[in-house]
This record gives sequence, C-alpha cells and structure tokens, in this order.
Amino acid sequence: MVRIKLSQGPPIQRKTGKNRQVASAIGTLLMPAVLMAYVLGVWRLASDLGMAGEFAISGIFSHWQVWIAVAAVLHIGSASLNRYGRGGTLKGPRLLHFGQGPEDSPPAGMPSKKVRLRS
Repeated sequence: MVRIKLSQGPPIQRKTGKNRQVASAIGTLLMPAVLMAYVLGVWRLASDLGMAGEFAISGIFSHWQVWIAVAAVLHIGSASLNRYGRGGTLKGPRLLHFGQGPEDSPPAGMPSKKVRLRS
C-alpha cells in the first residue's frame, strides 16, 4: 500500500463571484459564434431576396429566422456572461423575467397596493 501525503491547501471560501474569469472567457469566446450566426442569417435572407448565391445549408437551419434567433440568444448570453465577468450581476434581459411584466405593475398614475398584515 502506498500512502501519499499532500500539503494542506487554502481553506474553502464561500464567496460569490468565484467563476468571473471563466464567465468572461466563455462570453468572449461566444462572440465569434454570434458573428457567424448573424452572417449566416443575413446570407440566407439575401439568398431569399436573390441578392446572394445559393445557401449551402439545408434542413431546419436553412431558414434565416432560425439563424437570427440563434444569434440573438447567443448574443444575450455572451453579453450577460461578460457583464458578470466584469464584476456585475448575472442577470438576463427583463423580457425573460417572469412576474415582472407590465400586467403585474399598477397602471400609470395609480399608487401600488400595499398589504398590511394584522398582528
């Protein structure tokens, strides 16, 4: 039997933002994929309008709407990861936050409801 003794490392710290460098790197590396998806979407759209040559991809990815949607999702993800990597918070766009829409807030000019609990 072989016993390996390792020196004691630093204690585990429970702090937020441990992966900011990784998030920043992934967000930065996503940008070429975002650009490629936008270019493919514009190429397919131009091909549909007769301003470019034949599009090389067939199947579900032969539609320009798919490429633009993929590019938008990747762009939002990349921007969120880059914001988190620079020290901000990791949050998505307000459009994706459920329960925060305009139907949940009071109409303009009306005060918000406050609920008091009896004690």
